[in-house]
Amino acid sequence: MKQFGQLLLAAVMGSACTISAYQWLGNENNGVRIEHVAGVPANTVSYNSGGVPASLDFTATAEKVTKAVVHIKSTSENTVSKANPNDPMQFFFNPNTPAQRQPSQSTGSGVIINAEGYIATNNHVVQGAEVVEVTLSDNRTFKAEVIGTDPDTDIALIKIKEKDLAYLSFVNSDESKVGEWVLAVGNPFNLNSTVTAGIISAKGRNINIINSNTNRSNNQGQNENQRNTAIESFIQTDAAINPGNSGGALVNLNGQLLGINTAIASPTGSYSGYGFAVPSNIVSKVVEDLIAYGTVQRGWLGVELLNLTSEFAKQEDLSVNEGAYVNGFGDFADKSAAKVAGIQKGDVIVKIDALAIKSNTTLISYIGLKRPGDKVLVTVNRKGKTIELPITLKNREGKVGTLSREEKDAIASLGMELEELDAKTLKRLELNNGVKVKSLENGKIARYTEMKEGFIITHVNDVEIKSTKELNEFLKKKKAGDLVTFSGIYEDYAREYIYAIRF
Repeated sequence: MKQFGQLLLAAVMGSACTISAYQWLGNENNGVRIEHVAGVPANTVSYNSGGVPASLDFTATAEKVTKAVVHIKSTSENTVSKANPNDPMQFFFNPNTPAQRQPSQSTGSGVIINAEGYIATNNHVVQGAEVVEVTLSDNRTFKAEVIGTDPDTDIALIKIKEKDLAYLSFVNSDESKVGEWVLAVGNPFNLNSTVTAGIISAKGRNINIINSNTNRSNNQGQNENQRNTAIESFIQTDAAINPGNSGGALVNLNGQLLGINTAIASPTGSYSGYGFAVPSNIVSKVVEDLIAYGTVQRGWLGVELLNLTSEFAKQEDLSVNEGAYVNGFGDFADKSAAKVAGIQKGDVIVKIDALAIKSNTTLISYIGLKRPGDKVLVTVNRKGKTIELPITLKNREGKVGTLSREEKDAIASLGMELEELDAKTLKRLELNNGVKVKSLENGKIARYTEMKEGFIITHVNDVEIKSTKELNEFLKKKKAGDLVTFSGIYEDYAREYIYAIRF
């Protein structure tokens, strides 16, 4: 399990299946069915012979749900240095500190989401894994392929080669209510098919755990003091979960998927009262994109946001106390869809389409469900005046179109996600060119080098790299056995670093 300071640890839950409406997604093979159903109240009360309510009964739901929850074991071989690779003193006194390679294993849970073997889980359950092994509720074991990951939501999609599996249907998580009974199913402490019950304690929680240790620029909406691209709008529940539950599912009492549980609030690392699940609406969007495109297609407004409090509203002489305050556009001003549409610094976004925006979390989670090219109607309060602005969302590169699987393959196959550097940043770093490593996932870079997130690639095999597209084209020409060297710098260290891998 992940540990977040002394308070938060990753954990998860489980889910089941039902039938009603479904959606077909095209990919390079056949259409893939992901099922969505309408949520209806479940009858969970049993009655005695006199017709008097006796007790809540979760047995039917639990029996159905456990068949669609799997145990996941991830095995990786990590490269570990005896010294900190980012410590400049190492390069003066012990520059050739040898790296050690050692295997490691982690376990978690997953949820089968269709009969063809697609399984939703957490990114941190499979991140960096060389081998992913899935065990079904009937103890059959399969090797799984990682189809794709999305660190910004901590969701991953894997697949096993098996058909006619029990699976879970997605239900609209927006329609779930605080106080609603829910079940959690997963594999805490390797105790397979564990079922616990509780209620939804709150919705729309942002607890700052996804990407919490990175310093990422966020052109979707960001906090001034913590810049990352995480999309957090958790369902909070008091169902008991523990380490090993990560990647399982939260279900309603009809056995329909409400969320993938990702974290627990705990001072000890074990259950202490509350867990947090990624809502099924976000999970559905992520896995459908990974199936159809091979990468998540996420629309971006391109704004920096500040949390709006009553004190801040008074300080800035604002006429509203709720909403998302636009603090500017950061390094993405030239790519910002919001700026092009007329949004200004100091505006308070109070509504998008028909959705009232009460906080940054509401805005970010809503926009996170959109794709580049989608149109939204944004209502802002500007010095007491209400203004409506139609906006066409862009992708991270500032373009309207989607990113195809082919455009990402060469870079993604190495386990890297990159972002462009604007002229202002290059000038500040005294560089003429370069692209930044935004995240490192499962792949050769993480397994065979000590490259860290934040590394700025300036040259590959002594060739200047000016854009991700340029790097992608370069890598696509490489053949098995070719040696590739990545040269560059870290922002806080002036010396040049070189990392090498063989294709």
